[in-house]
Amino acid sequence: MKVRWGVLALVGVVLAGCGAGTGSEPDGISPPGYAREPGVPRVSTAADMPELPFEQYEFSSEDDRRLGRARDRLQRQCMRGFGFEDFPLDPDTWSGTRMASAFKTTLVAVDPYGTLDLDRARRWGYGLDPDRAEALEADFLPKGRKVTRRERQVLFGPEAGEGGRSVVNGRKVPKGGCSGEAARHTEADVANPTRMWGYVPRRTERIAKAVAKDERVRRVFRDWSRCVEDRGFKRYANPVQASTDKAWTKGRDDGNTHRTERELGTAVADVECNRGLNVTGVWWAVTAEKQRADLRRDKSRYEAVREDQDRLRAAVREALGETG
Repeated sequence: MKVRWGVLALVGVVLAGCGAGTGSEPDGISPPGYAREPGVPRVSTAADMPELPFEQYEFSSEDDRRLGRARDRLQRQCMRGFGFEDFPLDPDTWSGTRMASAFKTTLVAVDPYGTLDLDRARRWGYGLDPDRAEALEADFLPKGRKVTRRERQVLFGPEAGEGGRSVVNGRKVPKGGCSGEAARHTEADVANPTRMWGYVPRRTERIAKAVAKDERVRRVFRDWSRCVEDRGFKRYANPVQASTDKAWTKGRDDGNTHRTERELGTAVADVECNRGLNVTGVWWAVTAEKQRADLRRDKSRYEAVREDQDRLRAAVREALGETG
């Protein structure tokens, strides 16, 4: 599934693989009639998940990476224009604390339908493989050196509270510095940036709330809850509540879990009940139904968003030297 640009794009990377694993039917569990109705896909692994209607109006994680590369190129070009010839392509502008906090945020993101990876649940519960977490963190960290104070003043501009002059080496520092200039360049042909970035995420959030209240989803979550409890574990209202139980992370500050016997058992029961009852299939069907209805109501606005996204992608291709 596609994700929003920004931090959520990384969340998608962190979660990629959480839906892998075998698709065998859990013993003693079968989908109820409502989870086998026409239009409800049978979802046992991430590969079984059809594309949701909104996904054609969303940026992908690859879009996110490409935009980042394009803006890095443009801001480095801008910085060189101010005399910073050795400015890095992927500069480190974070403090250690902020960077650690941002990365940990990615470790706790959970899809509303939970996880489908039984092998992962058996081994890591609701946590991450430490080796995978280390590799993800390395990918998340900037590859370039830390910026100097003088570079930062031009990179973000004097109005960002970094101090410095508005004119450097005879050139006026653009609003928002070279970082702001790079962002404006990629969005120069976009008719409505606010709508492009915000409309679909807002509608997605609103629909997600409606899906959570839908009786079909409430019913499958109730059945899932009883299933987990019947296997000897705590009763949770839904998969998100199970995976975010504070008991799993109590006393830890690294974003991972303790992987206790109770956590591992709960995670396995969670996945087996999810697969067996087709929880994710029901969630998908209700979400898709509501998204399609929203698209019909406001098709022109969604199409305007997609047109602006295509304009941005064209600007990214140009910045990366892929045109001409």
